[in-house]
Amino acid sequence: MSTTIHAIFIRGHETRNEPKPHTVYRIEVQGPVRSWLVWRRYSEFDDLNTELISSTGAPPPAPLPPKHTFSLRRTFNDEEIIKERLQGLEGYLRGIVSSKDSKWRDAFAFKEFLNVPTPQSHSTAASGGASQFTSSSWLDEHTDLQALVRDIRADVNKRNALSDSGDISASHQSNVQAKKKLAALLNRIGALAKGLDDLGVAGMSQGEIQRRSDMVARLQDECEKLGKMVVASRQSTRPFSSNSAAEQNPAAPADRAALLGSSQAPRPTLTTRVFGSAALETNITRPLDETGLVQLQQTQMDQQDSQLSQLSSILRRRKDLGMAIGSEIQEQNEMLDKLNYEVDRVAPKLGNAKKQLNRLG
Repeated sequence: MSTTIHAIFIRGHETRNEPKPHTVYRIEVQGPVRSWLVWRRYSEFDDLNTELISSTGAPPPAPLPPKHTFSLRRTFNDEEIIKERLQGLEGYLRGIVSSKDSKWRDAFAFKEFLNVPTPQSHSTAASGGASQFTSSSWLDEHTDLQALVRDIRADVNKRNALSDSGDISASHQSNVQAKKKLAALLNRIGALAKGLDDLGVAGMSQGEIQRRSDMVARLQDECEKLGKMVVASRQSTRPFSSNSAAEQNPAAPADRAALLGSSQAPRPTLTTRVFGSAALETNITRPLDETGLVQLQQTQMDQQDSQLSQLSSILRRRKDLGMAIGSEIQEQNEMLDKLNYEVDRVAPKLGNAKKQLNRLG
């Protein structure tokens, strides 16, 4: 249950010039323990009224004072209009607060409009947990987490590049940073999901909760992918380090001679293999003795290992690029979803404005 409002007043106004000149009204809210101020302009009252009618299915007890019919011919700071509107807005809010039916004052839009504190925010703050989100602060936190995902992916890519260049110490530091950021990301996503549950209890619409739940799920998928990238990237570098260890500790010449020179001995049991058959001579191998052939073979093997290492590095970069493109597409889809939501929310207002213009015309 939300904090009870004992009284509400509108006792002043002021003119602000950003983003364009307009009037805001000073709302004084008195609760059982504390009082606070809220500044709102008329268009925000109009948005609140539309949202309350949509969520409750009925208009509030007191009507919202309409815009003046000839407002286009008057200045925005006309004192007579402001005084008349101030009294009407105060009566509008008092009608909701004093109504026997609590569905309007219990609506999430009304509590957010007045910045009413909720018991959940106090209990979580006292227990050291995450603070209660508002609708707008929840979206801000989600945007910050998306930026953190991009930072972690950049650290992973940096670590891979440093590992390929042989800078093991810097690569390890990048790995540590990525792991710390990933742990923080997981904790903050958990708090974001908990905040969404609290917003649902506070009265957020089911459609909006579903949309934001999908946003949280996409963030959780990103965390899982980043975790796999960290583990796979570390493991993919191990074969190359083992190759370098083999090059630093080559086999003894006697062992090589025993292995490669055994083709001269009769081996009747290995008739299906070609090691005992005479090799075809080429212009490169013809002038070489056994030692030269071994060196040529070792050189070709080294070249193949180097090419394989380069190919693996290119494939890793291609994979990271593909994942980055996929992440960007998801972010664009979220922005489009948000745009569609805003368009749906503004469409009724545009329809009302068009009707008013038609009446004036």
